[in-house]
Amino acid sequence: MSDPHDGILAIDTHVDIPWPPGLSVFEDGPRCVDLPKMRRGRIAATCFVAYVPQGPRDAAGHQAATARARAMLDEIAAMAPADGSGGVLAPSAAAIEAAYQAGRPGIVPVIENGYAVGTDLANLDEFAARGVRYITLTHNGHNAIGDAAIPLPSLDDPPALYGGLSDFGQAVVARMNALGILVDISHTAKTTMLQAVARSRVPVFASHSCVRALCEHKRNLDDEQLDALGATGGLVQITIVSNFLRPKARTQDVSVADIADHVDYVVNRIGIDHVGIGTDFDGGGEVRDFRNAAEAPALTAELARRGYGHAELQKIWGGNFLRLLRQAETFAAG
Repeated sequence: MSDPHDGILAIDTHVDIPWPPGLSVFEDGPRCVDLPKMRRGRIAATCFVAYVPQGPRDAAGHQAATARARAMLDEIAAMAPADGSGGVLAPSAAAIEAAYQAGRPGIVPVIENGYAVGTDLANLDEFAARGVRYITLTHNGHNAIGDAAIPLPSLDDPPALYGGLSDFGQAVVARMNALGILVDISHTAKTTMLQAVARSRVPVFASHSCVRALCEHKRNLDDEQLDALGATGGLVQITIVSNFLRPKARTQDVSVADIADHVDYVVNRIGIDHVGIGTDFDGGGEVRDFRNAAEAPALTAELARRGYGHAELQKIWGGNFLRLLRQAETFAAG
């Protein structure tokens, strides 16, 4: 029997890197995602995340956040050394496809938490020049861009700070569009998400989220949010964090069948063109039979058992994300 994962250009749209650095991506070690595991699991490209935790919304906090993002982006770029010993920096849809054809892991730089932007739009231009392909507008805790799904009492967050996007956040969305950086609405409040959908000239997406109808969690998307993504050409990348898949679940309680349930729900609700996979490996993502990138074919096999054919599996595993990247690139090119 043929392997349904064969011939799939698979992209994982959300993987954290360790910080401070120390665990090598070049060796088969304790990381859920490293280059050897990508090769074994036949993951063509990975969006490696410069994650910046939310801190104070003041000048010192913004400066520190931007500095951390720069250092982490340097570390991500180092995964693709000039001597060809690692991956290939792949900051475009065409570059991802070229890396796949060459049999080299594609390295896609991204940022989690627009806190890294501070209050200076020029930082967006710098990040775009570094190859950043998406920015998650918020993390846990409100920032200068907008309200988060999970306010942080430790930062004295009110339930809502702006009622969605701030005025600066609206400018951020417009500038991201102009630069070809995708708008990621994972972690944002529903108000922020819906306003980003309405304001963005390019479809927005959730890089690592699940379905609220199947698992009640503030980080998951409800039917209104899914419908908004479907109506505008957007995308939700199902994540594999156990308690986003099943209420209060532990890793050992959850399997690839639970991931496939969320994929099925999105497909039945808004269509096959609006779903993908963003594991959140090395940031909390893991289920008992899909613990690292090498085990990706287990999810593909489960989806194939449910009747998804090669063309549909390709859309789920990367085709839909490549479509969004191309739309962002086309809009930015004018």
